[in-house]
Amino acid sequence: MSRLVVVSNRMPLGDKPSGGLVVALKDTMEERGGLWVGITREEASSAGAEMPRSQGLENHPGGPFERKSCSIEGSLYDDYYLGYANSVLWPLCHGRTDLLDLRLSFREAYLEVNRQLADALARELRPDDVVWVHDYHLFPLADALRRKGVFNPIGFFLHIPFPSSANVGALSNAGELAEWLSSYDLVGLQTNRDVASCLEVFRTLKESEFLMDGSVRYRDRTVDLKSFPIGIEASAFQKIAQNAEPLPRAEHGPRKLIIGAERLDYSKGLPHRFKAFGYLLETREELRGEVSFVQIASPTRENVQAYREIREELEQLSGSVNGRFSDINYTPIQYINRMIDRNRLAGLYRYAQVGLVTPLADGMNLVAKEYVAAQDPSDPGVLVLSNFAGAAEQLGDHALTANPYDAAQMADCISQALSMERAERIERHSAMLENVLNEDVDWWASSFLRHLEDKSMGTDFLSLLQNLPDDGIDAEKADA
Repeated sequence: MSRLVVVSNRMPLGDKPSGGLVVALKDTMEERGGLWVGITREEASSAGAEMPRSQGLENHPGGPFERKSCSIEGSLYDDYYLGYANSVLWPLCHGRTDLLDLRLSFREAYLEVNRQLADALARELRPDDVVWVHDYHLFPLADALRRKGVFNPIGFFLHIPFPSSANVGALSNAGELAEWLSSYDLVGLQTNRDVASCLEVFRTLKESEFLMDGSVRYRDRTVDLKSFPIGIEASAFQKIAQNAEPLPRAEHGPRKLIIGAERLDYSKGLPHRFKAFGYLLETREELRGEVSFVQIASPTRENVQAYREIREELEQLSGSVNGRFSDINYTPIQYINRMIDRNRLAGLYRYAQVGLVTPLADGMNLVAKEYVAAQDPSDPGVLVLSNFAGAAEQLGDHALTANPYDAAQMADCISQALSMERAERIERHSAMLENVLNEDVDWWASSFLRHLEDKSMGTDFLSLLQNLPDDGIDAEKADA
């Protein structure tokens, strides 16, 4: 079996690497024998001292698979990561074109980092390696590798939403995105909606041709675009939740609990969520003192202004709701702006009567799947899910779906969830759990890699045919 080379911005470090992508690919890489390549920010004090960039990738020993990194000079890395990746591409993909910071220096740094990574990676690759590139930080990587003569099968998976063609038009060089994507053999997206958005971007470009097999030819390159909804380690998370210590009465306070848990990000719809909960307490007096909302929002990208602003907004909103409706023994919103241990979080999911997953835009949102996996099947909670979460394509028929922009509708959904009879809760949860267990993270990884390898085999065969001599195949030899 060929070696799997995973490439991402952030790489797993330490003897027991953690993180969502590491969890997703750990079993696959251990089974196949893998190399994980990432990017590290080079501090000024150590710039160029021991490892000039021309020497390639730096080895990080230890752990269950090979790990190597490409070291990038500090200010260049910042313009690539905080600049183009997170001040242009992230808001673009989440429908916030008003936040785009289209500085030329950001784009130049983004392209340069991808070029440096491609240069180091090209010298590392073996002829039969399969390369799997992850996320928006590395859109141009395959294009840079192809320019260096790399012909290995290269797949790409985007973990966040794909932008609409209208939003892509806000970029200074909109056609560039299609050129980057067409350098991959396979582009995997979270949802069918994302695939439709990506196809629409190609449709706006006259150089695009849509082939009979569903692939897209752009200029002289052909790419497959398909949906591969990512899953979780569902069975393992079930066990964690089952073994979690029950919460003491003093800790969870009111009789019923609503839980929300994600990174602190403007795409998650947290202010809308706080307002909807405030509206719920305002319009349904009987729930005051009876239901509490715990929102865990772990900090991220604190150097970006938009993230500082949303943290301040949430502090103000939670203070406002608590000021209006709290009592000596009752705090309506418990807002926690720090990381919570995964085992403890699983216990909170299991106890909570409502899981509130209502982003304004999200690639998948694995919190929805974790909440489903954590429930007691005999007495499960209810998932309230935004239509804008990628998970809605798989779970939306059995969750309660809500428009996060509509506080009254959100409040109605929460109220319905809190009062739902056990029989209906069991029926809804059973259907969602079946999906979460069947289409787990191993299913996702194997589905993507199987399609990438099938695609590359077909490409190799076509390439062989195209390079036959003009007189074709000798009929006598063929018959023999």
